[in-house]
Amino acid sequence: MANIKSQIKRNKTNEKRHQANVAFKSSYKTAVKAVRAAVEAKDKDLALTKLSFAHKKLDKGQAKGIFHKNFVARHKSALASLVNSL
Repeated sequence: MANIKSQIKRNKTNEKRHQANVAFKSSYKTAVKAVRAAVEAKDKDLALTKLSFAHKKLDKGQAKGIFHKNFVARHKSALASLVNSL
C-alpha cells in the first residue's frame, strides 16, 4: 500500500480510468454482438446500422487509447466482411 500522498491519488485515478475502460470495452462487445445477431437474422439494413455503430465504438476506443490501431483495423475488417457476406 502506498503511503505517499501523490501515489495514493494516482491509484484512485488509475482505478477510475480502469473502471471506465472496462465499461467501454463491454459496450463495444455488446455492439459487436448486435452486428452478429443482425447477420444471423439475415437483416442487412439492421446489420449495416449496427456495423456503423460498432465502427464508431472502435474509432472512439482507438482515439482514447483503449484499443491499438491494428486491433481496430482487424476488427473493423472482420465485421465488414461478415456483413458483406449477406
